[in-house]
Amino acid sequence: QVQLVESGGGLVQPGGSLRLSCAASGVTLDAYAVGWFRQAPGKEREGVSCITLEDGRGFYLDSVKGRFTISTDNTKNTVYLQMNNLKPEDPAVYYCQPVCGMGSIAHMTFDYWGQGTQVTVSS
Repeated sequence: QVQLVESGGGLVQPGGSLRLSCAASGVTLDAYAVGWFRQAPGKEREGVSCITLEDGRGFYLDSVKGRFTISTDNTKNTVYLQMNNLKPEDPAVYYCQPVCGMGSIAHMTFDYWGQGTQVTVSS
């Protein structure tokens, strides 16, 4: 019954930065991990990053490794995705879910997708 709400997207120039937030509302998030996913127009959703909540270890898709950093603030029930050096392939709607998924998620099942937060990269 936990609800995850994404925010922090916006319009940035190539090479710019954004910090996305994934906030759990209603009840404290009860999960082993939280993952960030994205979907660009005409493309399938893909997992780009996740964090294991017990130890705070982050995992990243190769295409974002070194540019994105995932972190948590347990007092706020929030997971962040710091996105630096944004590139033309990064624009998409970004979503969070209480699971890890890297790359293709075609064979994974999700009960619900929130509205996500839009990231736009433009000169």
